[in-house]
This record gives sequence, structure tokens and C-alpha cells, in this order.
Amino acid sequence: MTTWRPHPHIRVVALGLNWRDGRLLAAEVRDDAGRLKGVRPLGGEIEFGEGWQTALLREFDEELGIAIVITSEPLMMENIFAHEGATGHEVMFIAEVAFPDGAFRGQDRIDFREDDGEEIVARWFDLADLDVEGGPSLYPTGLKDVLVGTKDRFGLALNDPALRR
Repeated sequence: MTTWRPHPHIRVVALGLNWRDGRLLAAEVRDDAGRLKGVRPLGGEIEFGEGWQTALLREFDEELGIAIVITSEPLMMENIFAHEGATGHEVMFIAEVAFPDGAFRGQDRIDFREDDGEEIVARWFDLADLDVEGGPSLYPTGLKDVLVGTKDRFGLALNDPALRR
């Protein structure tokens, strides 16, 4: 198991929101003991001289081997967080993305490897099951509240009281 720590500098990242039947695709985030701590939409760091859109397209190609289409303007968030006692700081461009027709049809999960060889599991999660007692957190912190507050933007049925528990 890889022991991940936040970078000691501000990172600029691009994340993609892919939805299937109202469920968000997110990668599992585990603590050092291997326990599920939370989940995070897929994406990664923007390289020097690269625009957020190009970075998002590149990340999905590298991680999943697919060409996505960006379908929304970006939401921007600042994320200052702690992981295993280390502080991280990110500025994030977060946008909805569409997969090619049929991509991952019939799959409940997607397994892939990061550049460093770390094995990652991504699944589609119901927002109602995230950020609740006993359930995993949605990272970055506050993203669920933003998504619930932008139901028109993302076309989700987020007026369901179950999402607010």
C-alpha cells in the first residue's frame, strides 16, 4: 500500500463530475491503515502552461483511457485540508464531464493505477450516502453542499430530502 501525503505547496487541480443515474463517480480515499476515509471525483494536477480543460481531458485519458467531453463551466473551490497529520492546499476547477457512449456500461466500479503505481478504485456514489454519520466523506470538504445548492446547474434531483440527511 502506498502512503500518500499532501504536497508541501499549493496545487492547482482539475476534477471531473461524472454522473450515472444520479450517482457521482468518485475514487476511494483510504487512510494509512487501508480504511475507507472518503471519496473524491477523478482528475488531477494541472501542469505548468496547461489549461484546466486540457488537464482534465489528459487526466481521464491517463487514468481511464477514455476521451471525455466537458459539459459545464467550472466551479472553483479552494481546499485546505489535513490528511494523516499533513496539511494540503489546492485550488480546484471542477466541471461536469460526459463519457463516450457505452464506456464502463455494466460496471459498478472502475479499477485503475496512478502514475506512481497506486491501485485506485472508483465507484458511483449516491450523494445521500456521503458526508453522513457512518458513511465516507466527499472531498473536497463542502463539495456536497455546493452540489446540492446548484441543482439547476447539474440537472440533478437534489430536492430529495434524503440528500439533506
